[in-house]
Amino acid sequence: MNREEQLNRLRKLAEETTLLRKSVIEQLGAGILDLAAVISGVIGTGGKILVAGNGGSAADASHFAAEMVVRLTSDRNRQSLPAIALNTDSAVMTAAANDFGFENVFARQVEGLGQKGDMLFVISTSGNSANLIKAAQTARDKGMISVGLLGGGGGKLAPLVDRALIVPHPSTQRIQEEHSFIIHMLVELVESDLF
Repeated sequence: MNREEQLNRLRKLAEETTLLRKSVIEQLGAGILDLAAVISGVIGTGGKILVAGNGGSAADASHFAAEMVVRLTSDRNRQSLPAIALNTDSAVMTAAANDFGFENVFARQVEGLGQKGDMLFVISTSGNSANLIKAAQTARDKGMISVGLLGGGGGKLAPLVDRALIVPHPSTQRIQEEHSFIIHMLVELVESDLF
């Protein structure tokens, strides 16, 4: 592929991404607004947000928690918000995987850290990760609110969570790009609502 063909490929990807972003806003915009209000409500009543994902979605989970704890932009200096990325503690992750199996690494943390009134926020491009499914089941057993930021058709997680935002696209990369956008929108809306 020569340089002009490569540039044309980039242009085509940019066009596809733009169309997907517009579609996400049209299809999920109201759900994003509603979810931001739920997150604000959880925090406003003293709850916390537990976030989890695998691979690139683990990075998104850490990113989301960081934006909540620190802040989205320097334009709004505000207090820290209670969010924890469950995939960041290597000692807990490896001990839980060793003792209880990798499918329980998040459920074990939800069991110990989650309380009624808290939210479990799982991120998955497929919606089929066994460890996120177990975490959602544990959250339900504890009376927590559960949310899935998902892709494709939502997978097995979609019916297990109280609220699902599903980016309807087959490409993992495009789904992850939209997940990042949605995370930024959620934090911006929550900051605006609470501060």
